[in-house]
Amino acid sequence: MTIRVVRALMLGQSALLSLWVAQASAQETLTLPQVNVTAPSPIARPAVAQPGADAVSNGTDDSQLLGGLPVVTDQFATVTVVPADEIRRSGGATLGDLLFSKPGITGSSFAPGAASRPIVRGLDMNRVRVQENGIGANGASDLGEDHGVPIDPLAARQIEVIRGPATLRYGSQAIGGVVNAENGRIPTAIPLNGFSAELNSAVTSVDSGLEGSVLLDAGKDNVAIHADAYSRTAQDYRIPNYPYLPPRDQTQPFGGRQPNSAAHSNGESIGGSYLFDGGFIGAAVSQFNSLYHVPGLDGASANTRIDMGQTKVTSKGEFRPQSSAIDTIRFWAGYSNYKHNEIGLADPSDPTTDGVRQTFTNKEAEGRVEVQFAPVSLNFATLTTAAGVQAWHQDLTAPSPDDPTSILNGLFSPNSTSNVAGYVFNEFRLNPTLRAQVAGRVEQSKVSGSAIDFPSNIFDVAGLSAGTALSRSFTPKSGSFGLLKDLPWDLVGSLTAQYVERAPRAPELFSRGPHDATATFDIGNPNLKTEVAKSVEIGLKRGTGPFRFEANAYYTRFDGFIFRNLTGVQCGETSCGTPGEDELRQAIYAQRDTVFRGGEFQFQWDVHPMWHGFWGVEGQYDIVRATFTDGTNVPRIPPQRIGGGVYFRNAEWLGRVNLLHAFAQNNIAMTGETPTAGYNLLKVEVSHTKTLKNDPSGIKQVTVGVIGNNLLNADIRNSVSFTKDEVLMPGLGVRLFASVKY
Repeated sequence: MTIRVVRALMLGQSALLSLWVAQASAQETLTLPQVNVTAPSPIARPAVAQPGADAVSNGTDDSQLLGGLPVVTDQFATVTVVPADEIRRSGGATLGDLLFSKPGITGSSFAPGAASRPIVRGLDMNRVRVQENGIGANGASDLGEDHGVPIDPLAARQIEVIRGPATLRYGSQAIGGVVNAENGRIPTAIPLNGFSAELNSAVTSVDSGLEGSVLLDAGKDNVAIHADAYSRTAQDYRIPNYPYLPPRDQTQPFGGRQPNSAAHSNGESIGGSYLFDGGFIGAAVSQFNSLYHVPGLDGASANTRIDMGQTKVTSKGEFRPQSSAIDTIRFWAGYSNYKHNEIGLADPSDPTTDGVRQTFTNKEAEGRVEVQFAPVSLNFATLTTAAGVQAWHQDLTAPSPDDPTSILNGLFSPNSTSNVAGYVFNEFRLNPTLRAQVAGRVEQSKVSGSAIDFPSNIFDVAGLSAGTALSRSFTPKSGSFGLLKDLPWDLVGSLTAQYVERAPRAPELFSRGPHDATATFDIGNPNLKTEVAKSVEIGLKRGTGPFRFEANAYYTRFDGFIFRNLTGVQCGETSCGTPGEDELRQAIYAQRDTVFRGGEFQFQWDVHPMWHGFWGVEGQYDIVRATFTDGTNVPRIPPQRIGGGVYFRNAEWLGRVNLLHAFAQNNIAMTGETPTAGYNLLKVEVSHTKTLKNDPSGIKQVTVGVIGNNLLNADIRNSVSFTKDEVLMPGLGVRLFASVKY
């Protein structure tokens, strides 16, 4: 079945490309505005066109068409962009929810709507950096799948996802990619007429949810300020069927909702900048709070919930000196104080035992300075160079009030990580149609903590010695080479190769205790070595015209891939392998050589002009296959997916019907993983945008819309989730939303 579907997809792609080539010269040329991408490279260049808002010549000159597919063609990395209007329409409560259906990307879905971290090409946690305005999210989402990311899409104005290694600019924890949320909290310009505002609200039927946000920008002379506030609340969400698969208990009470899945979050921020000739400098303070429940059998029985909060101070600036040697100097800096309590019943049968079971704290400081030099003419090319330095420090704790004197108290003992790095990017314009990039990075990482010597997989705390202090130092080195070639018919071809290294994180080295929310007993390995990835990627893209698409294929070999290996041994709070102690699964950090390979394809085709817009078709496909070098499967890998639909879009209306099919995931690990059934996700959306001119109320634009999600009310389980056999994704739901801009 899979082979036939893939063959049909390839034939369909060939047919579409042939039709497009035949019509490209005959159909009207589209003049496309810009999408500005900032995350992949420190070398700023003119922004590429975005087809999300086209100026067309079929009767509506300079109209802003809705719902276009942004295709980034001027970056050596593969970049997915989610613009503001799509964020408002989609309504994902987390970054993982928002990006769930994007080619090559999904979410961890541990607690849908609350804790779902983006997964990029099958890689997550310590390999995918999540950041906000260039500074790390700095929460605890990379320490456990049940931990939410302290970034809410309600405050974001653009999301950028680098698919593939982004280590060279951001460090070894970005070996799999970067998810960057831009929200304008540090203003870089004064709004037109000195003031702008945006009000957003929505209601959702599947979880009786409410959400709202306010974003304000103002400025005068040389001062610009920004403020935003947001809130969302949701009850337990509705699901099609009983969530717990056999052999789990089939007698739990079930009222048509996923037990223990309610969530609430809110936040606010204020920032300001001073603008001057040649640059700006600014700072912002933000607060994020969330209280959400953790679904699953254990979570529901113990009423497990996580109460998290983060305060973050960030700053950034840019200076463009009048110099023949230096083009721009930029900096980013941030400090965050994060804490969350994991709350639940110590004894599920005794409601008086409710309390804090574990606490995670994370204090981080990060700074980065980059210098972009003026272009230099060489004999064979024009060279542009950017160099940067980055420093980062983290302090982690994870204590538990239960049995505080135990050497196994909490997930790990207090630990710290310090990192200093330098990097350089060189871009060569060899001729008007050919560009090359050569980049490198060296960093020094020191990880300090406490490690316990476990004699075997079977043990009791009485036979263990207290942990000993340990410091590990690593020097990851990375390099890359890339080519971009402009081809006929506005095509752009790319070829990149990278060698990247990643230093182990403190939890991978020093974990030694129960993690109740994931129902695992995690054991770190203090002898882990540097992880190495060697990758190559080829791509073909077209970002202009009526037919827009991007296609990428990649191959990555990891030497010493670090993963959490479920051994099959059952554990209690203080022992593993003891009869009767079976509430936790033993997970030991290990290293093996692995190979990841896969590809993504997506397209949008404005087939025919209609009602001052276009009706068209769109489609997507993605696959990732990950195996150890002995042929066995890497655990928890996303399934193969194919989808498509039809749409109509003009300057005021957007209508879309889209079906995404995920194939069954039967390529599973030998221990601790079960097959996952496929699913069909049907989504329908209609929205209307009205632009007003000189309205007495000051309103410039109003958008209202309705979206139906999972309209087949399908049982959807996410193969990458630790709890997918106990947690269904939300069932059929309708979302009504409105946005007003001043």
